[in-house]
Amino acid sequence: MSTGAGLLSLLPLAVFVFAAGNARWVRPGGDDWCFLPVVRDGGLSAMVEKFYLHDNGRLVNAVLVWAYARFGEAGQQWFAPVSGALVLVLVWAFTAAVVRAARLTVPRGVPLLVASMVVALFLFGSPNTYKTFYWPAASVSHTLPPVFACAAAIPVLRAASRRTKVLALLTVVVAGVSLGLLSEETSAVASTVLACALLTSGHLFPASRRRFLRVCCTAGIVSIVIGTLILYTSPGSRNRRERKDSSTMLDPDSLLGSLRGFGEIARTLLTTWPYLGALATGVILGLLARGPMGRPTAPGKNDAIAAAAGVCALLVSGYACTVITYPVFGEAVVSSTRLWNDYLLLYILLLVYLGTLAGRAVRSRVRQAGLVLTVGAATYAAACLALAPSLAELESHMITRAHDWDRQNRWMHSQAATGVHVLPYKRLPLSHMTEPFRHGGRAKWPASCIADYYEVQHITQAYKLP
Repeated sequence: MSTGAGLLSLLPLAVFVFAAGNARWVRPGGDDWCFLPVVRDGGLSAMVEKFYLHDNGRLVNAVLVWAYARFGEAGQQWFAPVSGALVLVLVWAFTAAVVRAARLTVPRGVPLLVASMVVALFLFGSPNTYKTFYWPAASVSHTLPPVFACAAAIPVLRAASRRTKVLALLTVVVAGVSLGLLSEETSAVASTVLACALLTSGHLFPASRRRFLRVCCTAGIVSIVIGTLILYTSPGSRNRRERKDSSTMLDPDSLLGSLRGFGEIARTLLTTWPYLGALATGVILGLLARGPMGRPTAPGKNDAIAAAAGVCALLVSGYACTVITYPVFGEAVVSSTRLWNDYLLLYILLLVYLGTLAGRAVRSRVRQAGLVLTVGAATYAAACLALAPSLAELESHMITRAHDWDRQNRWMHSQAATGVHVLPYKRLPLSHMTEPFRHGGRAKWPASCIADYYEVQHITQAYKLP
């Protein structure tokens, strides 16, 4: 069966390779216009100063932006394949660690089968794959943080000796503080998950490891709070709250609007059928898994508690994320799908877990579950294939924009080199990326950043390419 699992996992991996190859058509847009000149002219210190003192206080975010922006346009294009490969490796390692901690035995290729589908759905199942996967500015804030949170659990799940437990605890502390300085929304999700784990630890954690796991959960929550406090008290965060009028976050109208928005998001996620691939993945895992004695194990009371805790964590943290972002985005929290990513990974993992419970229940009651396994594999394959058409359509739009962007970029650089101080710029929108002169030319941002990028004084709106 390990061969079959390995072959089946080639489908989401093929989707990933196709999507990663299209990253060569990525060109700067939105916030990139503002990041690139800062890194070019001032390096890491200028980027840290911009984030901590002026923008939002996210110090770790500033470091990650510097890491790719220092390579200019090439950094934009390599970000998606490099970060995507990192996500795949971390989710794969996390899956293997969870299976081992649960004392389950599975065929060799199954962890990769699970991880590849989770990653494919997480990165490419979104209504706006460009902002989730290709746009570095959104990815470092909303796509990578939940994966980093999962990665911090790997040494905890694998720790056995006193030394590895100390290292695991240090990892949790460093990861928690870093998460607090990277993403307020993912911090809310991680804290909620850890709190739910603490509350149900008497049922979910084995007695021999209960104390250690409780210490890790507590340390994670405390370290996230510390990082968040550092961020919250920064000048940049204060400026952002003043600009976006975040004082309205807990107003009744804002809370009600957040509830309506999260309800609409939940409806969209529940009715997006490719996410059935996560359930199918769990069913396959549950059918193939064996317990400590080498036999199928039926779900029990503790599994029901874990599932209920997972659902509660998803609902509470998802609503909390919507509350945090509502003052900034208003009703657009529903259409700004990159904001969903902070809790979307939790949703996909929860679907896998529920599917695993279903697969285990079937396997414990039916001696020959070949038909169920075949249906699960077919659903797995169908979900992968469903991701391809939107990626192909996005590739076409990316190619068109890349050609237009390159043409305009060459002309603007040549004009700036002759000493021209004011240049016309034709907006080149893609996947709702922010370009200047929106709303009939009234919305100027990021026109000033584009002028800085080309080292001119101003840009004006052009209606055709040069």
